[in-house]
Amino acid sequence: MPKNILIVQGHPDPAGGHFCNALESAYANGARHAGHDVSIIHASTSDFSILRTQEEFDTGKLTADIKTAQDSIQWADHLVIIYPLWLGTMPALLKGFFEQVLRPNFGFLIKEDGRWEKRLKGRTARVVITMGMPAFVYRWYFGAHSLRSLERNILGFCGIAPIRTSLIGMVDAPAPKGRLRWLARMEKFGSRGD
Repeated sequence: MPKNILIVQGHPDPAGGHFCNALESAYANGARHAGHDVSIIHASTSDFSILRTQEEFDTGKLTADIKTAQDSIQWADHLVIIYPLWLGTMPALLKGFFEQVLRPNFGFLIKEDGRWEKRLKGRTARVVITMGMPAFVYRWYFGAHSLRSLERNILGFCGIAPIRTSLIGMVDAPAPKGRLRWLARMEKFGSRGD
């Protein structure tokens, strides 16, 4: 069954040309060839500022790009989030993007009794993280803390589930066969809407 798929490209370099961009293209190509509708947002070219106060987070004005991102998330059945691991976590630009987009009353609603309502239920996600270290080192030695935080404290908090993950290590090593295998995998994930 065709899905509406939103790809969020989290690499902060607007010039592109990175492996994250190639992974984005491979996923989008596979999805489109299988009949899925695909929309893509690049956090690097989105117009927004960093939130600095609780008041800005709660009631600050949305830029046109952030409103478009919210509309795209509402439209989507499945989100694909792609980013490089920087200093052990997602790039600050991507974190700032999520803080702007997943505001109260959009991503979640805090009720008067203190409980929260997850406003984005019914959507699934795939998180794709590239890194210079071996992926198993990130997962087992470092505990994949950035990924776990994104899954639990951002996506899960808003009701997005299940969340599948692809950790791609050693991206700076000269191993073109490994990169080609990952691009083929991403195309396959896209064709399945997974």
